[in-house]
Amino acid sequence: MQLKSLSLAAMVAYAVAFPAWAHHSHGNYQLTEYTLLEGTVKEFHMVNPHTWIYLEVTDAGGQPNLWALETTGIRGLTRIGVTRDTVKVGDTISVRCHRLRDGSNGCLLGFLTPEGGVEKEWD
Repeated sequence: MQLKSLSLAAMVAYAVAFPAWAHHSHGNYQLTEYTLLEGTVKEFHMVNPHTWIYLEVTDAGGQPNLWALETTGIRGLTRIGVTRDTVKVGDTISVRCHRLRDGSNGCLLGFLTPEGGVEKEWD
């Protein structure tokens, strides 16, 4: 009876853990090069499993475009000293990120530089 319970517990643990492990692929991003963006923070969502920054970037034609920047979750950012006050709505920042393969306005955030600050790795 204990062997059945242990086997069932192992299967449940695997079923719960596998999707969490599997979803961390960055295959939808172009990881071989960085895109440089500068703009104004419109939203900052420090949540799990991934934190998001929405950045308004003015294109070459003077039109504003909203970019979604994905980064690690709260625990990962806390380990490198990022808090909810590190980035605020209205801040001007520059970033180096890996753009989405489909060309849409989204990136995997690699590095962030606050206005007048020092570049810091975010992933």
